[in-house]
Amino acid sequence: MFPIRDHNPSGRTPYVTYLLMAVNIGVFLSYVSLMSDARAINIFFFDWALIPGRVTVGDGYTGILTSMFLHGGWLHLAGNMLFLYIFGDNIEDEMGHWGYLAFYLACGLLSAVAHVLSAPYSAVPTVGASGAIAGVMGGYLLLYPKAKVDILIIFIVFFRILPIPAWIMLGLWLGMQLIGGVGADPDLGGVAYWAHAGGFFAGLILTIPIWLRLGGPSYWSRTHGHPPHPEGDYVTLTSRIPKVKRK
Repeated sequence: MFPIRDHNPSGRTPYVTYLLMAVNIGVFLSYVSLMSDARAINIFFFDWALIPGRVTVGDGYTGILTSMFLHGGWLHLAGNMLFLYIFGDNIEDEMGHWGYLAFYLACGLLSAVAHVLSAPYSAVPTVGASGAIAGVMGGYLLLYPKAKVDILIIFIVFFRILPIPAWIMLGLWLGMQLIGGVGADPDLGGVAYWAHAGGFFAGLILTIPIWLRLGGPSYWSRTHGHPPHPEGDYVTLTSRIPKVKRK
């Protein structure tokens, strides 16, 4: 089960979102060949990834910024770029190109701080744009809680695209990060749950001035939580596997 699109068309071309996607993809392609050499990729990540233990002792500060443009594999990159593509255009539309870029970078930096605070002595390199993109998702939740998001559900040979409100999809995602963060040991590596949660809350808080400028609670009253413009409409696809009725 994962999101594939929303029904919230933007009013302008999201140049910054496309640029961020291009930079992330380009950076990944520049070092993906190192992944076949464990020693080489470990050295690369030591120099450019976020390593909380180094930051805690006053070293490796550049990783706070550079780590948000690195990824650990093709699926990691593809998942992050999908989420950025779905949710980034509307936030850029509302904040403007430069404001959105500053917002994105701020969310990424604050998510890195949250990760360092959650595992200050961890020596595990942390990479990914997830924290910054989580901030975009937090801002999206505040501005468009009832925007429709199409979720692709796959179960063996059955698949269906199901539209659900953004607050359900994003709420479930955030809940998974919080539960995962409580049950995980960040010193052992794995998913940086607290970086995700920290980025999400950072994005939500940083979007509050935009929400207030739009009217705050009265904005929600006017839009009922939906985008303030007509929603996009898509054809819903279902599996062609025939249904057999029980006798």
